Amino acid sequence: MARTPRPAAVEDVHALALAMPHVTVVHGGRGNPVYQVGGKSFVFFRTPRADAKDPETGERYPDVIVFWVESDADKTALVEDASTPFFTTPHFDGHPSVLVRASRLGEIGRDELAEVVQDAWLAQASSRRASAWLAEHQLGRY
Repeated sequence: MARTPRPAAVEDVHALALAMPHVTVVHGGRGNPVYQVGGKSFVFFRTPRADAKDPETGERYPDVIVFWVESDADKTALVEDASTPFFTTPHFDGHPSVLVRASRLGEIGRDELAEVVQDAWLAQASSRRASAWLAEHQLGRY
């Protein structure tokens, strides 16, 4: 019998980001958490901005989370997959990241979210830290 994946939740983002090695948390001007490795952000909770808004009401999304990605191909794969809630905006054109609304995290499983957070960390970690983490988890660079 196949196991149904547990839907992801905002609490999972925090737990998964904090579980990665060498992580620090700083807070933006409005207290929004920004997870960093080696001084580089890999996941952050964005404050409402004009570029991410409801197309019908024009109201800014209050719950956007940004995840770094390894490459433009990774970004495209996530954003263009209609089965995921990931998106981007023109503000992030050319930036190696994807966005998701916290209110839509439940559309993916916790395991998939774990991969996104781990990939975000790997995209920003130093080569030495990334190699050590991959070796410890018996994973190759994917």
